[in-house]
Amino acid sequence: MQKGNIGVTSDNIFPIIKKFLYSDQEIFLRELISNAVDATQKLKTLSSFGDFKGELEELTVNVAIDSDKKTLTISDHGVGMTAEEIDKYINQIAFSGAEEFLEKYKNQDNAIIGHFGLGFYSAFMVAKKVEIKTLSYQEGAKAVKWTCDGSPEYTVEEIDKKDRGTEITLHIDKESEEFLQEARISELLNKYCRFLPVEIGFGEEKEYKDDKMVSTGKPKIINNTNPLWTQAPQDIKEEDYKKFYRDLYPMGDEPLFNIHINVDYPFNLTGILYFPKIRNNIEVQKNKIQLYCNQVYVTDSVEGIVPEFLTLLHGVLDSPDIPLNVSRSYLQSDSNVKKISSHITKKVADRLNDLFKNDRKELEEKWDDLKLFIEYGMLTEDKFYEKAEKFFLLKNTEGKYFTFKEYEKLIKDAQTDKHKNKVHLYATDKDAQYTYINEARDKGYDVLMFDGQFDIHFINHIEPKLSNVTFKRVDADIVEKLIEREDEIKSTFTEEQENNMRHVFLGTLPKEKNFGVIFEGLKEDDLPMIITQSEFMRRMLDMSKLGGNPMGFGGDLPESYNLIINTNHKLVNDVLSNVDSKLGEKINEFNSKVNPLKEEKEKLEKENEKKKEEEVSQESKDKLEQLRKDIDAVVEEKKKELKEFGKKNKLVKQMIDLALLSNNMLRGEDLARFVKRSVDLIK
Repeated sequence: MQKGNIGVTSDNIFPIIKKFLYSDQEIFLRELISNAVDATQKLKTLSSFGDFKGELEELTVNVAIDSDKKTLTISDHGVGMTAEEIDKYINQIAFSGAEEFLEKYKNQDNAIIGHFGLGFYSAFMVAKKVEIKTLSYQEGAKAVKWTCDGSPEYTVEEIDKKDRGTEITLHIDKESEEFLQEARISELLNKYCRFLPVEIGFGEEKEYKDDKMVSTGKPKIINNTNPLWTQAPQDIKEEDYKKFYRDLYPMGDEPLFNIHINVDYPFNLTGILYFPKIRNNIEVQKNKIQLYCNQVYVTDSVEGIVPEFLTLLHGVLDSPDIPLNVSRSYLQSDSNVKKISSHITKKVADRLNDLFKNDRKELEEKWDDLKLFIEYGMLTEDKFYEKAEKFFLLKNTEGKYFTFKEYEKLIKDAQTDKHKNKVHLYATDKDAQYTYINEARDKGYDVLMFDGQFDIHFINHIEPKLSNVTFKRVDADIVEKLIEREDEIKSTFTEEQENNMRHVFLGTLPKEKNFGVIFEGLKEDDLPMIITQSEFMRRMLDMSKLGGNPMGFGGDLPESYNLIINTNHKLVNDVLSNVDSKLGEKINEFNSKVNPLKEEKEKLEKENEKKKEEEVSQESKDKLEQLRKDIDAVVEEKKKELKEFGKKNKLVKQMIDLALLSNNMLRGEDLARFVKRSVDLIK
């Protein structure tokens, strides 16, 4: 028997392995099975080159649990090891036999998974003792047993072992007994090993016989050694892609379509990516792309290799050229990763462009589900934006689709304003903004639908990129002002009438909202009042709600609206006449009080305008201050009178409530009062 110390620089290597080297305890099973698969692949390669002349026979890697002995065993029928190889590859940590083998057979199809040198030692994360029994394929080789209890000390002795290959037995420690449960091992095998290129057996196949499940004596193979992404695309049917998706995501909806990736230069990359259905009203789910290295599962956190917007996709990627750390659990950034990321972006863009060119109808049918991916990509990837700009579709309120160029041609004549900008009108809620949409249509305008999760960000992103284009939400102003013309209708109100009427309406408007009152000369048959919100303010508020306000403000501001008064409407003029008849004398009294005060103030200010501050007497300053207070007092009294009039006037209240109702802003008690008042007015 040989005894010795493992060739490491510190006695603390095992605590380091247990706590820090691997990101998760369960990785040990993947590493040990990967090593077994490597050993099997090596034997296949040696056989194909004539360096191994024996029979390959059964090559299944087997996993077995012995609950009584508290052991977990992984055995293979691969190349095995000699005592010298045990000493070289096991006793000298981090010197991997796969490195030499890879160099010699680097161009072979039977790829070698492990080349990190530390995979075997992950066993000590869960085992208090590990035994290796192995017999090399080499003629005349003797079987050996290696034993280590987790200290740097080990033993190696010759044993009687007839079959070629390696058997690793883990004596599971008390803290890790979960790995003696069949369900737990099945879960890990399904996660990490379901697509390994060598058959993995765990347990026995069972069949229903004589009213019960009985063992068949055949090993239960848990993996698919020839997964779909390793096959030639021309040999795969559409139903095969759908079935593979159902296998990967049993609870998922059927995907929109897929992209099969198969690259062998300047890097190796295979895989299948699926566009899933994602609704705007649910949280976007990532971590659905599984990354493999030569069919060994690595991670589902692929942000380092897949562009951010494509982390929304589902599927599988497999590449031996992605650099990984020692536990294969994290990606390391290098030039290959960037090249692969760029290629995936190009592949997705080309696939969407082909669909646009060859089957636009299908693209339009799937657009509502695809738009979220495409907008996200255009927002975050400049190269993708350049490609997607050609096939991006705008959808209008009638359900028709247009490219940017097609839409520009459609609206050029009707929706070009006096500044030569092509105004893209849009809605975010077809029902809530129905009145505004309808008025725009009556004008001969087209209205787009932007009701998606990223639409507000997207509008802000593309607006400066498009030449002479501006976007306005359909309720951002009265329809006559949305697209400004040279021939505007003028207001018929005088400045004093506007000032008086402003307070009549302000007295009735909801106090919890900030309203400005604006007078416009519209057509007589237009609505008497319309509520709008400026495009700039609304965008700032929307961006703030989405957490993407680039200006850093807007979230704390109260929502502000404009009440547009049609000065040419009969009902508005009826209110004006009513104000004149009921408050005319009082208004004149207020004016007769305030006008002399204003004249005196203006005269005093004119006398002092050329004097320096210190040359103005204190008496004059005090007089000016008193005049301002007296004027403000009269003005406030006048405003109060006008507001009280507005509050009591049913016509004023009815017109404002109609405007609020059309903007979906009339609710609860106010809505009930409006209904009752409407009935009273009809009587």
